[in-house]
Amino acid sequence: MQRDPQGRGQTVVPFRTAVRAWFVISLQTFGGPAGQIAVMQRTLVDEHRWIGQRRFLHALNYCMLLPGPEAQQLATYVGWLLHGTRGGLVAGGLFVLPGVVALLGLSAVYVAFGDTTAVLAVFAGLAPAVLAIVAQAVQRVAKRALNGRALVAIAVAAFVALALFGVPFPVVVALAGVAGWALGRWRPSALPQQGAAAGDDGPPPVISDDVLHTEPPSARRTLRVLLTGLLVWGVPVAAVALLTGAGSVLTQQGLFFSGAAVVTFGGAYAVLAYVAQQAVETYGWLGPREMVRGLALAETTPGPLIMVVQFVAFLGAHRDPGALDPWVAAVLASLLVTWVTFVPSFLFVLLGAPYMERLRGNRSLSSALTGITAAVVGVIANLGVYFAVHTLFSGTVGVDRGPLHLELPDLATLRPVPLAIAVVAAVLLFRVRWSVLRTLGGCALLGLAAGLAGLPVA
Repeated sequence: MQRDPQGRGQTVVPFRTAVRAWFVISLQTFGGPAGQIAVMQRTLVDEHRWIGQRRFLHALNYCMLLPGPEAQQLATYVGWLLHGTRGGLVAGGLFVLPGVVALLGLSAVYVAFGDTTAVLAVFAGLAPAVLAIVAQAVQRVAKRALNGRALVAIAVAAFVALALFGVPFPVVVALAGVAGWALGRWRPSALPQQGAAAGDDGPPPVISDDVLHTEPPSARRTLRVLLTGLLVWGVPVAAVALLTGAGSVLTQQGLFFSGAAVVTFGGAYAVLAYVAQQAVETYGWLGPREMVRGLALAETTPGPLIMVVQFVAFLGAHRDPGALDPWVAAVLASLLVTWVTFVPSFLFVLLGAPYMERLRGNRSLSSALTGITAAVVGVIANLGVYFAVHTLFSGTVGVDRGPLHLELPDLATLRPVPLAIAVVAAVLLFRVRWSVLRTLGGCALLGLAAGLAGLPVA
């Protein structure tokens, strides 16, 4: 340990030690945000005692309120608490780096070899497993979020709005936040009551739960961080637009995912329905089943699941590279989309964390977050329905009657092999309680076996 450079008599973690710890954490971030948060809880709170339980939960609550991947933002927040801006950048950057490298390689393998029988069969096994994974996500989030009839109503309303009426995702999220805030203001009994701080019986943490460890917020600091963040965020997109044209796929992807980054409330599962709809139906960068395969790939790599946008960008740019070589365009698009997806997360944390340190226990923020979290249950359920329709059936029927706007499966096109694998995946996850990674591996082997046996998997 070393003394706090700000002279407050508090010990802090040596920077090199923290960098090593963040890198080790980044290699364990499989299984979605729940698993990633659990890894940080065990490492940062239980083992190293760098941060106390109350401080950890306060940071998590703020990150869940933000658009973007909450686990990566939590790492950024804790890194900022430990070592200021450089700590936040290193912690958040290392959190995503292994996943970026891994998914870039897997995307290239898919594009190069995805039309072979063996590769198609492996992906045919992975896609149905995603259905069970999404169902598990609905169950876990619902158990945590739906603690009252009002919250159940918000979740159901979000599902109906998305699945039946095609209400835009950002509108659903915004209305859910307003509903949560309104309940907290006029019917606080409808929301779960905040109990006492979670017990924390270990030795005193390095970052005390009660002491403000970092610099206070100021208009000058806020303006500096905001301008720097916007430049870092926007300059690469502007450069791509100048070099490839305003109508190129790379420019479209840079702009679209820049916008998506500020509406991705509720984590990757919640926003994927919105991303899938735009990427598949509006822009045509990939097909609906390929979107499911991309999510399956993202599930097998460390880091946030929103990394699936890298796969989307890779396929879209490879198929429409413009004047560039297809592989060059694909790699550039993949890195550009990753950049514009995660830079806002750093910006939101570094901008807001100093203020959040002074807003602990704010009831309005907590109520809005509760409403959004409840809506996320309905959003994830809608994502599961979308994936199920396009994975288990070969054809769909669109229904547009008045306010109704939905896509129904053509029951005559049911695909028995994916259905069987989806059932197996559900048993492995819910009954046998296999991990996500192990379940994906088992289902990939089932798909491969089915393909090699000549069964219809594609």
